[in-house]
Amino acid sequence: MSPHDDVLPSVADAPGYPDADRVPRKQVWAWALWDWATQPFNSVIITFVFTALYLTEDGFIDPDIAALGAGDPAYDSAMAALDANLGWGMTAAGLLVALLAPVLGQRADASGRRKSWLGVTTLMLVACVAGLYFVEPTPDAFWLGAGLIALGSVIAEIANVNYYAMMVQVSTPRTMGRVSGLGWGLGYMGGILALVIVVVLDTFDWFGMDTSNGMAYRLIALGCAVWTLAFAWPLFVAVPEAPRAERPRVGLLRGYAVLWSDLRSLWADARPTLWFLLASAVYRDGLGGVFTFGAIIAAKAFGFSDQQVIIFGIAANLVAGVSTMIAGRFDDVWGPRRVILLALGVIVGAGVVIVALHEVGAIVFWVCGLLLSGMVGPAQAASRSLLARLTPPGRGAEMFGLYATTGRAASFMSSAMWALAITVFGATIWGTLGVISVVALGLVLMLFVHTPADRGAMAAPAEAART
Repeated sequence: MSPHDDVLPSVADAPGYPDADRVPRKQVWAWALWDWATQPFNSVIITFVFTALYLTEDGFIDPDIAALGAGDPAYDSAMAALDANLGWGMTAAGLLVALLAPVLGQRADASGRRKSWLGVTTLMLVACVAGLYFVEPTPDAFWLGAGLIALGSVIAEIANVNYYAMMVQVSTPRTMGRVSGLGWGLGYMGGILALVIVVVLDTFDWFGMDTSNGMAYRLIALGCAVWTLAFAWPLFVAVPEAPRAERPRVGLLRGYAVLWSDLRSLWADARPTLWFLLASAVYRDGLGGVFTFGAIIAAKAFGFSDQQVIIFGIAANLVAGVSTMIAGRFDDVWGPRRVILLALGVIVGAGVVIVALHEVGAIVFWVCGLLLSGMVGPAQAASRSLLARLTPPGRGAEMFGLYATTGRAASFMSSAMWALAITVFGATIWGTLGVISVVALGLVLMLFVHTPADRGAMAAPAEAART
């Protein structure tokens, strides 16, 4: 083993970054573990378990109406209202992220307190998730649950701004792809393990524990909070604080004027970066729609049972995690733009096959669905890598704030196209084309984005130490 096998070359190799000789391997893994630590909020709380199976159940509507049962117009209307109210809460959360993320990113850059901001938001996310323990299945508690989840999503997005920006502290221009892929991959793996734990507990009926009054779901939320605390702390121990950027510190309101000025500056001096932010906003919303509506397609169009849907979800996350870590290597060799274009192309093709051959049966969804899932992670990780390569020194949190903002600005597209396609053609399977059309539009826009980072680390990639 060479004396340098346990370190990565520092980002100081790139002009404009703080002087440093090496990035220890433990800093890379400590940074990536934050993805693992926070993934249960997305996979368990928002997507598969707490929100889908608990917060929208009939325990949260009027008991007299709940007693009527499914099929009664009053019951069905009340249940639809639960879904709508949850949606409105998440919409408000998205608007808050769009308003706050870039300005708070500016302040974190200017103060040199990225890690401090990340620490605060991580603890706030833990508090929101832990607070779900107090959400009992009563109508009065619905808005407590919906509000905590919406607030948690705002906090998680703002935390991601500083987390993504810290990537330049644990990578070099030649290793950003694999480091970004490591984080995404660990995130998927963490989500898988958390879901498996939930399945095991349910299979053994919680080992005789009293799970009435929603206690099973409330304990799951508490467990997710403990999980985040347990695995997030290595980042705060191992990764140093970012140096303060040479940018003026301004008040919150003044920050919006600075934001407008920065956008004009990007238009004048770094137009490819601005175009990338816009293109990625479109296709990232399509990628989100793939996972949001994938379970519905499996159940409604291909007849998957509840258990089959969960098994497919675990398999999809496993494939996505492995493919993301592998794709990080290709990111450093080919450049992130090529990885993004390849991944989006495969997703569009797989989506079209799912619709065209859906009458063949479940095997079509298993094959094409897993292929499609395997491309989502690489596209997301390469997008993060490309933006990190394009970000001017000292403006990481600000740029990833814009990344979050543009993504939220387009967050209605996949759901709208999903609903429109089903309404026009009259069957759930056609919603697939609605979501895929958003990915396809992002792919077309991405074809027109050309940046200095297109080649990634093609210059002597073998010289980069392994992560």
